[in-house]
Amino acid sequence: MSRMKILIVDDEPAIADTLSYALRAEGFAVDCCTLGSEALSRLASDTIDFVVLDVGLPDMTGFDVCRALRRHSDVPVLFLTARADEVDRIVGLELGGDDYVTKPFSPREVASRIRAISRRLHPENRGTNGEQVHSHTPGVLPAGRGQPEKTAKFEIDPDGMRIAYHGQWLALTRYEYLLLALLLQKPGRILNRAQIMDSVWQDGGDSLERTVDTHIKTLRGKLRSIRDEDIIVTHRGLGYSLIG
Repeated sequence: MSRMKILIVDDEPAIADTLSYALRAEGFAVDCCTLGSEALSRLASDTIDFVVLDVGLPDMTGFDVCRALRRHSDVPVLFLTARADEVDRIVGLELGGDDYVTKPFSPREVASRIRAISRRLHPENRGTNGEQVHSHTPGVLPAGRGQPEKTAKFEIDPDGMRIAYHGQWLALTRYEYLLLALLLQKPGRILNRAQIMDSVWQDGGDSLERTVDTHIKTLRGKLRSIRDEDIIVTHRGLGYSLIG
């Protein structure tokens, strides 16, 4: 089996070289670049399985890179940053990042987080030593892949990671898709923020539960743009549910 290929995007040679050495020692294939624009070009033309992305790049922020990347790819992203502010961590997760490491960090910790994210996103493939995984669909959806699942209002396409509402495909980010798919598993069931974080973000941490509220708000807006009705119910002090 081929090795997982990781792209490190960081303009500090000491960090990039040290991390690259450590990841190769762990069995990963590693490539490096220093600019966000170069990273986007490589990601568009090469097969990359994981991105380790510095927030502070010379030409554009890592957040901007992730935002551009998420328009066409769901490759896992681990942010590196010298800033430990909670707001930066929230922004990174809301843009589609999968985890966040604050400098200084242990290269072994980064390798461990990469493995943890890969196992979480690909529960059907739990190889070690840098083995490559091929499916990019996180495991929060019901079984029955291949054919879209239909309800009275929704159509779910797990393979395409997309959801249609009243016959129209929604323009969803990765986490909006995962959140809506989770609510659709059991319409009427109330899920609190911690349950949603555990199922969708998993390693996000309790301090990031406010990001659930943000995603609920954007989901409501996208659903209302198709049909002027509110089918996501807020249960004060309890959580959220979806009207079946």
